Amino acid sequence: MNIGLVSPYDYAYPGGVNTHISNLAINLAGLGHHVKILAPCSSKKALPTNADIIPLGTTIPYPSNGSVARFTLSWWLMPKVKSILDQEKFDILHFHEPLFPSLPWMVLPYSRSINVATFHAYYKRSIGYSFWKPLLKRFYNKLDGKITVSEPAKKFVSRYFPGDYRVIPHGVDLEHFSAQVAPIENFCDGRLNILFVSRLEERKGVRYLLKAYKRAKEYLPQSRLIMVGPGDRSRREYERWVRAVKLEDVVFTGHVAYADLPRYYHTADICCMPAVGQESFGLVLLEAMAAGKPIIASNIEGYASVLSDGVEGLLVKPKDEKALANSMVSLANDKNLRQQMGSNGRSKAQAHSWKFIAQRTVDFYMELSGAK
Repeated sequence: MNIGLVSPYDYAYPGGVNTHISNLAINLAGLGHHVKILAPCSSKKALPTNADIIPLGTTIPYPSNGSVARFTLSWWLMPKVKSILDQEKFDILHFHEPLFPSLPWMVLPYSRSINVATFHAYYKRSIGYSFWKPLLKRFYNKLDGKITVSEPAKKFVSRYFPGDYRVIPHGVDLEHFSAQVAPIENFCDGRLNILFVSRLEERKGVRYLLKAYKRAKEYLPQSRLIMVGPGDRSRREYERWVRAVKLEDVVFTGHVAYADLPRYYHTADICCMPAVGQESFGLVLLEAMAAGKPIIASNIEGYASVLSDGVEGLLVKPKDEKALANSMVSLANDKNLRQQMGSNGRSKAQAHSWKFIAQRTVDFYMELSGAK
């Protein structure tokens, strides 16, 4: 099949949706399909080289969900989009976050392909979906098939746009994260390493993690907290707090390249992901599982749909720094439990292999093709 994957977000910046698209593209191609990615792009030099990408439009930053979304409003590109679609003749156009006011809005009106959409987001409510529903319905009605990455994501979008949705979760690159790579040498000094991987944002629970680690540090003096993720301004704020309370052994690495992430996971004894909400799925949890690491995570819908409490890790109440600290101490003092949870997590990650997820996606494409 000739497949086009459409991203609403700047492909020059890493993020969950674009990572999903990249891995899906690679694995669809591995199954013998011809795949191209259509995406806005602020810097062609920053584009990955392992995918066929058609960059479309400059981007602007927009605060969204406690983060910053970078998307395009280059409506003058629509004639170019039409020309590309006429030339490529895609059998399938697979839109990610199709109702986000960006590139999908420019592509859908011209599409003569089978239109598939994946909805990634989860919120308690959406003012945008409520206010713009009459306009969004026009785009929604052009979709032939609809996917959500989790039951929470399905629950969210169904509230505003009831319909038939197929749940096909995120995948994880098993070969990448389960590879036997060398840990980070500087952190191999006998200390117990607790790892956080995500953007340094309020909704990721960074503040509660630091406060919890301050509590846990009293009982775990030979430990270290490694904070992996981008966020220049917030990082400075968190570093100032760490200095102010004289909290030792907290390391902020900043952004780490995807190629180097497995080394950090394999350096960790415990992975801690205390997001406070609005997570539709736990991709970082899957990465930690693939690496065979036990996890402490917030008991929020998106994470609880991936991790079973007491099996692959521990779920704790969001924003509860005391419970988070107690979980750190409990796992730190039980090596056998850490190893058992890590083994359980590795087994669960097998079912989320990108090869398996890509095949499920193709099966859905074929199902829709037969129905047309």
